[in-house]
Amino acid sequence: MNETIRLLLVFLAGGFLGLVFFGSLWWSVQKGTTSKRPYLWFFGSLILRMSITLAGFYFIGNGHWERIVVCFLGFFLTRLVLVHQVRFPREKNKIRLEKEEKHATQP
Repeated sequence: MNETIRLLLVFLAGGFLGLVFFGSLWWSVQKGTTSKRPYLWFFGSLILRMSITLAGFYFIGNGHWERIVVCFLGFFLTRLVLVHQVRFPREKNKIRLEKEEKHATQP
């Protein structure tokens, strides 16, 4: 297999690991904040997320540092995209609410 294609697949796998990690983090925060025992949600989620992520990096890297770096880049890029997607709608709604308040107070 061509090395470029292999690195592209490794990058996508890193992105998938990022989706799993940060998606389950978001889910566990949602569940943990309403739970009677939030420490179980947070600690259990941490152990499970780290286990899946580290095992994924180990198997994807397969002893090649280049693959681990590319996998991490996919993981980190996914984090940036998810943080932007989660944060941006709140900022957009805040701007919209400020505009509505200005129009409501003007005669």
